[in-house]
Amino acid sequence: MILAIQTMAIRGAPAIGVAGVFALAIHALQISQSHAASIQENLRAKAQQIVNARPTAVNLRWGIERMLTVIKDPQLAESVLADALKAEALAIVEEDVATNLRMAQFGASLIQDGDTILHHCNTGSLAAVDWGTALGAIRFAHKQGKHIHLLVDETRPRLQGARLTAWECLQYGIPFEVISDNAAGYYLHQGAVQKVMFGSDRVTANGDVVNKIGSYMLSLAAFANHVPVYPVFPLTTYDVKTASGAEVEIEERPAEEITAIQFEGEAVYPRGAKVRNPAFDVTPAELISAWVTDQGIVYPPFAQNMAQSIYNIKSSR
Repeated sequence: MILAIQTMAIRGAPAIGVAGVFALAIHALQISQSHAASIQENLRAKAQQIVNARPTAVNLRWGIERMLTVIKDPQLAESVLADALKAEALAIVEEDVATNLRMAQFGASLIQDGDTILHHCNTGSLAAVDWGTALGAIRFAHKQGKHIHLLVDETRPRLQGARLTAWECLQYGIPFEVISDNAAGYYLHQGAVQKVMFGSDRVTANGDVVNKIGSYMLSLAAFANHVPVYPVFPLTTYDVKTASGAEVEIEERPAEEITAIQFEGEAVYPRGAKVRNPAFDVTPAELISAWVTDQGIVYPPFAQNMAQSIYNIKSSR
């Protein structure tokens, strides 16, 4: 179960939150059937283990904290706790579907007929629930009849773009081409790209965006060539408790992802070569043109405008 959650690092942030809540719900069912003593204490320990599996992704923590409110409910008997957690997990999934559809609609409003969009990593229905995030916006624009074209970067070393995003584009009929990561700057400099879009694993209070490794370099190249950069994410990804990206723990993945040919195990580096393989990087807020969230599009200055947006949302409820 924990391995499955760690594996979601290959895909995307919203999915990791859903994976986490279902992991806890399944564990609750298992221990209730085994008649384990102190179910609540057992679930709290498992919840912490799940959160520790992916420290970078803030959605995982958000989802588990929501499940913990069910566990802590003094009016719930332990005999019905597993069913209550299952119900909460299913509710989170349904909410995520609606959240992702709103993001898709907002994001599509930024996409013009004829645009070529450069997309990083995998952010569609394989990464999240139903629509996804950035790819959801692109898919919605395509469904609206806009004539768009997608450049899908491979997203090394796990090739989420080449393996997952390209497959999704084939299913939806979205015109695309796969490019190597280091070709992105070339196409941006040639004026062949009108938008850069990706998801996010965490957005800090000052507007820094933590996302799949390579997002920072892509954003730098886009900024230098006056191409707007749009991260697409739900508000559950906005981490107001973390001041900036410098405070975020960046996970490192196994060296074998880099040293061997993908999925074949054939070594391509000299034996003894040292490797570093961070899974994420931080894109400073000044390189971001706007956020696409489930509550609308937010422009710089992000902290100020986000605070106002949250106030407006609360006031309307």
